[in-house]
Amino acid sequence: MPRFLSPEWIVAFNAALDGVALASTGTEGSLVASSGQFRVRQVVSAVPPDDRTVQTTLTVEAGRVSMSLEDPAPLDDGAEGPNVVVALPYDVAAAISKGEVHPTQALGTGRIRVRGDLAVLIAGQAVLSGVSERLAPLQTDTSY
Repeated sequence: MPRFLSPEWIVAFNAALDGVALASTGTEGSLVASSGQFRVRQVVSAVPPDDRTVQTTLTVEAGRVSMSLEDPAPLDDGAEGPNVVVALPYDVAAAISKGEVHPTQALGTGRIRVRGDLAVLIAGQAVLSGVSERLAPLQTDTSY
């Protein structure tokens, strides 16, 4: 049972989405942003057991979606950064992952801070909603 946001959880997340092809750009109801690619960085604070900060990046590119753990150090000059950065505490991230809180509700109440292209954040949420069936077993098997 992987712990939420652990390296094992990231591997399980990517395995759950292995082989998923997103709708092509420009298609009605497409799950991808207009460019067909984007990155959403999530900075989660107070992650147990040692209250550290964990950064993940959700990447949509070439019709595929994946997540990676990121080094908390700043990006090097010239490195392609995220289109949007979302900062939130662990309890909110866990509640969203479990389906107890909808992301727009947390955003509307100020529990999530966003910097960057809000349209990309919406596209990222649409992608995750579109693949929720594939992620359901991971949600059940995750420890928080």
